[in-house]
This record gives sequence, C-alpha cells and structure tokens, in this order.
Amino acid sequence: MYTLAACAEMIFLDLPIQERARRIHDVGFQVEIWDWSRHDLAALERTGAVFSSMTGYLRGSLTDEEGAAELLRTAEESVKAAERLGCPRLNLHGTGLDGKGLPVVPVAEATGPMWVAAHRTLTRLAELGERTGVVFTLENLNTAVDHPGVPFATAADTLALVAAVDRPGLRMNLDLYHAQIGEGNLIELVRRAHAAGLIGEIQVADVPGRREPGTGEINYPAVARALADLGYDGTVAMEAWASGDSDLALERFRSAFTPDDSTETCA
Repeated sequence: MYTLAACAEMIFLDLPIQERARRIHDVGFQVEIWDWSRHDLAALERTGAVFSSMTGYLRGSLTDEEGAAELLRTAEESVKAAERLGCPRLNLHGTGLDGKGLPVVPVAEATGPMWVAAHRTLTRLAELGERTGVVFTLENLNTAVDHPGVPFATAADTLALVAAVDRPGLRMNLDLYHAQIGEGNLIELVRRAHAAGLIGEIQVADVPGRREPGTGEINYPAVARALADLGYDGTVAMEAWASGDSDLALERFRSAFTPDDSTETCA
C-alpha cells in the first residue's frame, strides 16, 4: 500500500512550519516542505516527523550552461539538507521559479537544443542522487493557471525527459492537480507512468482551487483504486490548500485515498 504525506507549506498556516510538521506527523502522515533554506532545519529535526520530499535546488535552470551550473551547485546544498532531515526525495521543475511560482526566465516553447541541454543537466543530477542516496524528482506543472512560461511543464514532457535519462537517481513527481488542468485522463496517465517504472511520487489537489480531494471535479477515490490495483507502493502527497479546517482537509485526503475493496475499478 502507498504512503500518505502532506505539504506543510499549505496547511495549518497560522502555525510556525515546525509546528505544522509536528501536527501532520501526529495524525499519521509524512511531511513535505518546499524551500528548505527558509526554515530552521534543527527545529524541523526536533519534530520527529518523517520528511518525504523537499525542494531539490534553490536557483538555476536545466537549459543553459550558467543556469545548470547554479542548479547543480544548489542541488548539492539541498542534498546536505536532505541528509539532515532523512528526506529521500528532492523535487525539481523545468526552470527556476520565483516566490509566486512563476519562471525566473519564461519560455514560450522549448527548442530542440533546450531538450538536449535539459537531458544533460538531468543526467548529472541523477548521478548526484545516485552518489548521495537521494532521488531527484521532476515535477510536471500546469501553464494555464499557476505556472505560465515554464518549459517541460506537461506530464508528457516530464515523463519523456525522465525516460530519456533512464537513471535510478531521477524519477517523475506526477502531480495530478497540474495534470488535470493541462492534460486530463489521469488514471491512464498513472498507468502509463507506473508501467514505465518512472514514478517517484504522486502529488494531489483538487480542481479548481487547488484544495484538498473532495472539493472539486477529480474522482480521487477512483484514482486510489487504480493505484491499489497497480500495486503502487510509493508516496501520495497532498499538496493542497485547506478549504477550511486543516485537520478536516487531512481527513478528507485520507478518506479519498483509502480504497473501498468492495468497489470494483473500471477497466
């Protein structure tokens, strides 16, 4: 059975980040954070939480020499932070994002040379992960609502890059919220990525609004049944704002991803 995690950056917002992590841990979930450099790592260590993912770089990009060098340099710093927290996965995006989730350097369309450069940079990141015992995960994003101008944003692009690198130190962070906005057909997408053995993690939120499962249009119980049928045993993380009470949001998430064995999954 898969493991459930929740992003501490998006719930219990009235509490310090270490208290959010402790609350999430206390109700039985693993914990995800974003930019570790903004937090007191010692305080997070003291929470006793199990950290499942965090941002794997601070600056840089996949596609130009200077940006790739900075991405790799800050990825090495992120590896050291992950070691402190016992965090196994470090998350990546198609390019560096600012504080609002917008690309530092927007790209209208990724060119052939940019694909080649991204493959080269991701290969080096995968090698870093393999040397240090962490897995870098490349997350798909949506460009229609949250992240306009990000290259390699779709799940199809992300999956293609991870498959082309084909190294155990790089996997896909399959974000179903972003995929629903950008592509849809979520269960088939999950099946395809799982069959290829390329999923490092799955993230979820509902559409519209990026709130917890059960607040929008995605049938997450059907996704959960599909994951159970596939034998997926990785992590499913709620990266969503709470529509109201954060404890209730976590319970809705848990309920959506507790498959009902009496309900058959459609082929």
